[in-house]
Amino acid sequence: MADVDDTDDGLAGPDDGIGLCLSGGGYRAMLFHLGAIIRLNEIGLLPRLSRVSSVSGGSITAAYLGMRWAELEFDAEGRASNLSIVIDKIREMGRTSIDAGAIIGGLLLPGTISQRVAAAYDRVLFDGSTTDVFPADGAGPRFVINATNVQSAALWRFTKQYMGDYRVGLVKAPGVRLSLATTASSAFPPVLSPLVLPISADALWMKGEDLATPEFREKAVLSDGGVYDNLGLETVFKRYRTVLVSDAGQKSSPEVAPAHDWARHSLRILDVVDNQVRSLRKRGLIDAYLSGQRTGCYWSIRSRFHDYQPVSDPLGVGGWDTAPLAAVPTRLEAVRDDLQEGLINWGYAISDTALRRHYMNDLKDTLGLEIKDPVQFPYPHGF
Repeated sequence: MADVDDTDDGLAGPDDGIGLCLSGGGYRAMLFHLGAIIRLNEIGLLPRLSRVSSVSGGSITAAYLGMRWAELEFDAEGRASNLSIVIDKIREMGRTSIDAGAIIGGLLLPGTISQRVAAAYDRVLFDGSTTDVFPADGAGPRFVINATNVQSAALWRFTKQYMGDYRVGLVKAPGVRLSLATTASSAFPPVLSPLVLPISADALWMKGEDLATPEFREKAVLSDGGVYDNLGLETVFKRYRTVLVSDAGQKSSPEVAPAHDWARHSLRILDVVDNQVRSLRKRGLIDAYLSGQRTGCYWSIRSRFHDYQPVSDPLGVGGWDTAPLAAVPTRLEAVRDDLQEGLINWGYAISDTALRRHYMNDLKDTLGLEIKDPVQFPYPHGF
């Protein structure tokens, strides 16, 4: 599970190892990915991961999993018996509305919108913890929380080992509060973006290219990680041979009469751009699977069970209509309990389906792990 290079260039080609990518999508993504993590835990894959890379809503789940990693009690089969310490708090986060209150407070009261979002993350999940609590290489996967550097137009990464991007450079052992890293990663434009992160004059910098200059190293102006990489794919794809992708993104819907006012029209344009970038990254990923350049599998909240035929259906999901789950708005807004459970169950079921269809043989050959059919959903009511 070791991550071999602090600076993460990936120039030598893909290494043996498994990376998990968690996409954006607000609380919809946070809960959908939680279901996939529950299934990965049952299979015994969690402690075999080399890296967990996340953006936006996926970073809420990833950052909290990384924070609690050292407390997880893995048995000989690689299953954490106490994963509930992660599940219960993510569900509590899902009952907490953030975005509307943060926007109103940021407009009417002292402090910024991003400060209010970070305070809410700290209040429910992180309690001031920093990236220092993430597992060291060799003690667990490397957790990479991705944001977009608006100054350099590059992917800005927060890890235990460093933060930064390839143009500005990397700050060694940054000790950034997880609430700030997660807020940057989930700073949906235009209303929650940007987060301005001051950088200490004493920071120890490494590397950097054309923007490794003082004016770019005083602060980082950051936006949602999904602006640059809405699948959280880049930092895994460049490094590892096995790539698992959990995609909770929405598909852009047709509009007969798009709004003409600047605010709603801008949102529509952002949606169209996001949809195209996601499609291109997905196409490149699937091509890499088909050509044998990468192994692993992709699953989506918009997938249908029948897309993965032939595969058995032990949970009876083939006849379910999951479109309403994919249509849950991309918000940091409280989700009622039954809808939370539906999102978690669907993440669990469709990740299991993809793994059994596309990765089961590789998993057995390389790690000696067998994927047994699931017996029941995490929550009894299905979807």
